[in-house]
Amino acid sequence: MGEVKHLVVAKFKEDVVAEEIIKGMENLVSEIDYVLSFEWGEDVQSQEILRQGFTHAFLMTFRNKEDFTSFLGHPKHQEFSASFSAAIDKILLLDFPAVLVKPKT
Repeated sequence: MGEVKHLVVAKFKEDVVAEEIIKGMENLVSEIDYVLSFEWGEDVQSQEILRQGFTHAFLMTFRNKEDFTSFLGHPKHQEFSASFSAAIDKILLLDFPAVLVKPKT
């Protein structure tokens, strides 16, 4: 098994300042070497019926399953997860081995 992706699709609670949570996530991934890359984005076009209330997507890449497991158990991740979970109204998580079909050119 090669790289592992950690996908989080979320809807923040109405009173949450998403930018503050995202900044915290950016700080977290910059401090933990297990994370190879981190991308995030906010939905800009999907019809509400299709996005089902979700507004933000976060994608982390790890070298392998062992690095991903180490990330999950890292004290900084566990601390951040508590505040992230408190800010979330709705969430979807997927962790999967990456299958690259078309690489960047």
